[in-house]
Amino acid sequence: MPSMLDAVVVGAGPNGLTAAVELARRGFSVEVFEARDTIGGGARTEELTLPGFRHDPCSAVHPLGIGSPAFRAMPLDRHGLRWLQPELSLAHPFPDGSAAVLTRSVGESAMSLGARDAGAYRRLVAPHIGHWDTLAADFLRTPWDGLPRDPYRLARFGLVGLQPAGWIARRFHGPRARGLIAGLAAHSIAPTSGFATGAIALVFALAAHENGWPVPYGGSQAISDALASYLRELGGTIRTGTEVRRLDELPPARAYVFDTSPTALARIAGLGSAYRGYRYGASTFKIDYALSGPVPWTAKDARRAGTVHIGPTEGEIDSALRAAVGGRDPDVPFLITAQPSLVDPSRAPEGRHVFWVYGHVPAGWKGDATEVIERQLERFAPGFRDLVLARAVAGPPNSPPATPTTWAVTSPAVPSPVSRR
Repeated sequence: MPSMLDAVVVGAGPNGLTAAVELARRGFSVEVFEARDTIGGGARTEELTLPGFRHDPCSAVHPLGIGSPAFRAMPLDRHGLRWLQPELSLAHPFPDGSAAVLTRSVGESAMSLGARDAGAYRRLVAPHIGHWDTLAADFLRTPWDGLPRDPYRLARFGLVGLQPAGWIARRFHGPRARGLIAGLAAHSIAPTSGFATGAIALVFALAAHENGWPVPYGGSQAISDALASYLRELGGTIRTGTEVRRLDELPPARAYVFDTSPTALARIAGLGSAYRGYRYGASTFKIDYALSGPVPWTAKDARRAGTVHIGPTEGEIDSALRAAVGGRDPDVPFLITAQPSLVDPSRAPEGRHVFWVYGHVPAGWKGDATEVIERQLERFAPGFRDLVLARAVAGPPNSPPATPTTWAVTSPAVPSPVSRR
């Protein structure tokens, strides 16, 4: 062990672990400190509800993970990471039982939008298809990391991507295409009128066509475990169960890297009130379910998709986002859902399923959105509530909902519910 490390990383989430690996790959000595007893941060897998049901508390589907230039330069498959692709990357159902879809095929995706809009969709994505590697190297990098690798393609992408998603939606005639674009842009948790929200929509669409929207076998923990295994192979060290309160608690190092919130960075580094005025954006209310069977979607395509967006229209999606950003209670939320056990049976007991859903709520919101979320699910999957064996609920950080943040509820077949804090 050298007297002074080259770098200390605080936080063993996927970003902290990736930073540590990138440093170690270049020959630097690195040590990682994590407050929790387990690594992973936003990429973990746990039994949140019932034994045998393995849930991802945060991220579950990783279109930008499989397409990450950093990950592609690492032998993560040798360290246990295996990607599983659902039949359909995304389904965006409508009340009539139809759905817009994203698949590896541009043509199939375009035709799901209706004949009037199929051509417009092809024209939107065609200039960028086949160029993921060069585009990703430019738009998935830090701004200060030198000049663009392919300035022409990045500029062409920017001409569309810098537009609000609402402007891009106006290229289409029907509600399917407009709803699909709005749902993709909603991952930014900003109204579709927001600057550059078009880039979010376009990136996620291109990711589906180029690499798919996969889940890691065994859950998102597999990503973190693979990064940690590779880091140790390179000579790096990870210390878990070690909460860092002050900078002087860390070993001497030439550089300190923080994978933490801004307020935690200010506290540890002694920056005083540097981030006291930091304003957090809208948050999410998330529910993990243990189900007795697959979600009974009315739209058949949704039964084959790894991810399902519940809007359905551009107007409803934008209204939900504006409510969250504007500090209003959710009424008809836009939902992003994931069905990992459709493609990875190891995530639940035989015949059972795990299901993941979240809607947007104001930062610091203290309410309970379970009812409005499940009402929206029932709208597109009648009978959903009858399948619920247990649920685990998480509201915005530091603002628990009125009911316990995590609980289990027995299925209707069992007479007495069980509450768990």
